[in-house]
Amino acid sequence: MRRLSGGAQHPGMATLHTPLDAVSAVLRNPRLPAGDDERSVGFGVHGPPFASGHCLALRHCPATSFGPGYRSVWHRDPAGVWTFYATTPAQLSCARYFSSVTTNDAVQCGIDIAWVTPWSLFVGIDGLLEWHIEIAATPRTRLMSNVAQRLPARAWTNRLILGGLGRAAGAMLGAGQIRLSGTAPNGQRFIIAPTRLWAVAASRAVVCGEELGPVGPLHHQDRLADFRTPQRGLFAVGCGHFETYDASHHRAADRAAPIG
Repeated sequence: MRRLSGGAQHPGMATLHTPLDAVSAVLRNPRLPAGDDERSVGFGVHGPPFASGHCLALRHCPATSFGPGYRSVWHRDPAGVWTFYATTPAQLSCARYFSSVTTNDAVQCGIDIAWVTPWSLFVGIDGLLEWHIEIAATPRTRLMSNVAQRLPARAWTNRLILGGLGRAAGAMLGAGQIRLSGTAPNGQRFIIAPTRLWAVAASRAVVCGEELGPVGPLHHQDRLADFRTPQRGLFAVGCGHFETYDASHHRAADRAAPIG
């Protein structure tokens, strides 16, 4: 397995044909977008949901404007309860924006990401998670990536354009509703800018010894305030913008626990 690091290299880097090519380029040079808000850059697995009612997500942000880089895994159980795991404290990871959607404390722990091939990866949390992900390019993900890469920078801060792009992507990819801008559960406004996109072709996961079973859409697409979890798995490289934290307007991510 190829473990990721900021100095990762891969043949054919200039062409970025594979997910690993694109990820390696970001990890080697994690350039934040311009702005005075809270920003991050990296890659993630959005979904996939499982027919059992579980859902998983992955974020790896090698650089942020509000703290050190981090890795995060999101898990939704069949009752609809989310838990956020991250390598940094809650206030310096995804829980900073999403913690109020759940009664579960955020968990700080180690998260392993290892590339098995340029098109597949393994995500692990000792004693908790074993997750195997296979990625594929499709004509529709290629089209969405081509459109995203041709958009001018100003388009990624235009909420009308992002609304149209999200609706088109959701319909084209069979992913249900996709919201690229809105308000997160903790109150911050957000913008998500995926510049490269692939489909999750297969996903197998074990959580706390339980096999999650086959991939399949949830009976009702989950909502985390304005954010939507897609009804099929997507792998994306890009960046995000969040409104700068203001204690007088936003909920604090102050509940956290170490794993175990």
